[in-house]
Amino acid sequence: FGTGAVKVTPAHDPNDYALGLRPHLENINIMADKGQINAAGGVYAGLDRYVARKKIVADLEAAGLLVGIKDHTNNVGHCDRCKTTVEPRLSTQWFIAVNKKVNLNGVESSIAGRAIEVVNQEKIRFTPDQYKKTYLSWMENIHDWCISRQLWWGHRIPAWHCADCRKITVAKETPAAGSHCASKKISQETDVLDTWFSSGLLPVSVFGWPGFDGKPGSGLTRADFDTFYPTGVLVTGFDILFFWVARMVMLGCWFSADVPMPDGSPRPLSETVPFREVYIHALVRDANREKMSKTKGNVIDPIEIVEKFGTDAVRFTLASMASPGTAIAFNVSRTEGYRAFANKIWNSARFVFMNVDRAAEIGINVDPSALGGMPTASPTDPLEARWIVAEFHAVAASVNESLKNYRYDDAANAIYQFFWHEFCDWYLEIVKLRLDFSETADKAATKSALTTLLSVFEASLRLLSPFMPFITEEIWHAIYDGNPPAKSIALTQYPGDDEKVSSSLASSMIEMQEIQRIITTLRALRKDCGVPEGESVSAKIYSNVQRGLRAVGFVPQHQELIGRLARVTELLVVTEPFKGEVTKSEPDFDVSIHYERTIDVPAERERLGKEILKLEKGLDAAARQLGNDGFLAKAPAHVVEGLKKQQAETQLLLDKAKAALASLPQE
Repeated sequence: FGTGAVKVTPAHDPNDYALGLRPHLENINIMADKGQINAAGGVYAGLDRYVARKKIVADLEAAGLLVGIKDHTNNVGHCDRCKTTVEPRLSTQWFIAVNKKVNLNGVESSIAGRAIEVVNQEKIRFTPDQYKKTYLSWMENIHDWCISRQLWWGHRIPAWHCADCRKITVAKETPAAGSHCASKKISQETDVLDTWFSSGLLPVSVFGWPGFDGKPGSGLTRADFDTFYPTGVLVTGFDILFFWVARMVMLGCWFSADVPMPDGSPRPLSETVPFREVYIHALVRDANREKMSKTKGNVIDPIEIVEKFGTDAVRFTLASMASPGTAIAFNVSRTEGYRAFANKIWNSARFVFMNVDRAAEIGINVDPSALGGMPTASPTDPLEARWIVAEFHAVAASVNESLKNYRYDDAANAIYQFFWHEFCDWYLEIVKLRLDFSETADKAATKSALTTLLSVFEASLRLLSPFMPFITEEIWHAIYDGNPPAKSIALTQYPGDDEKVSSSLASSMIEMQEIQRIITTLRALRKDCGVPEGESVSAKIYSNVQRGLRAVGFVPQHQELIGRLARVTELLVVTEPFKGEVTKSEPDFDVSIHYERTIDVPAERERLGKEILKLEKGLDAAARQLGNDGFLAKAPAHVVEGLKKQQAETQLLLDKAKAALASLPQE
């Protein structure tokens, strides 16, 4: 170092090889196959590489030419399997000239050129889109492709060397003699094809190419190729984008170009692609986002996880975390949570079947023909029936849109939220009001409620089936009592999106949301006041006309529903603000409950004080953002409007909290 002199060894360094091409340096290979110095190494010939190095140093020292020995940090390649040092060494290999233009069906083209063209013309689309740029960048800078490997196993390269004329014969079938001098002293090349070259042929070879002429082979016919090529979607990981995806595109687009269309016409470029879309999924890593490795000891055995939590829970975990372009940090605690989700589904099934059996005892049976499609509801049905049907249509539309865009995480989470919260937490509690099996029951109303319950539940299982196929299959067969309309739930119609039904029931979703807000606020107030879980209390609700009465307007017609879920005997609408009472506030209404308990004024004062501080911090944060010209210039209009609305609502809640604090008795 520091002398200005550099070593140039074109036969033992990729960079030096490229450097040596310009001045036409001789490529001197001084190493044999097994790491010994060959005849080009002069007096060191026959020595092992490590022995030769020590001998060279000793000879330099003996000649008085050794100035000194210093440690030097260098990048030394090692075999991934056996960990031994890899010596770069020039050798004879087989290559594909990927950039060489030749006449293909009357058009000058190259293998790499066609692979670039189909992606630029969007004959093949990548999801996420970022991988299109990655693919094109690599393909546009590709060099000739080395397809030979010195391994024991693999497809031997179909080339035969002649011992007499030293020329090579390449043939589809084993030749009896060389094609140049007709000598029978021929031997097949011992190198095997690169794994990715063999794998790259998969899209065409799996459908019978090139054996369309009826010669012995796969047994597939031209009809198989015409039916299935190109395929629709390739799903794979980003780590083999270049190893496999690019190779399949190059070889598929090249070799299928010679195969005419079924009508005999030339195959257009769009029909030569091996697949029309490529979905690049994430890789599964450990909870710390590190690649799993036996050496690190962070490998998770999927069999153990499945045995502990169930296959469906594991599948749902992976689906819910499959965000495009990011690694899946597999966390066992998430799987444990989705096992609880599976239990929730089982328990809801038990509830449904229990009520189906009770209904059958009094002669109420749901017609199986009412199941299997999209749930429906009429304007005369109870609110909860119209609402749950509308919610199901909304989640079905969301799931279908997410699946269309390969957002499996969004699809899984949408189903989870609907099934756990809307269906189980809310609807099952409400529908209990309608399932009356007494002698005086309105059988028509009970049957209608049961039909809605069963149809939404059955459709939810079909929506969930791709994510949790085992539990849904089991329950779905039980719904039809062993006589289902199809052999498997996977063969039934997947829930879609009926815009007409969704729009006609949209108002019921708004109405239920308001009622849910009232119930949730009342529950929170009960908790603040320490009301026992099983005890009912009376309550009041107030809303200033200036702030709107939408939520309060739904109270009179839904007293029973609110009373059942919020555990209040009545909810009285009042026209005067509350004074000296413990209240809970939303921006557009306040609620208060009557509970025979002396108000702990200091505790209530402390609670309101903390709430005021929290609200004031929220207002300060909103004011800083809305007062920042840079933020206002860059933020989308809907974000700014949302922030202003939040600021106004926070101010209302702050005013209410201060008024409630002022109305408390003075100590």
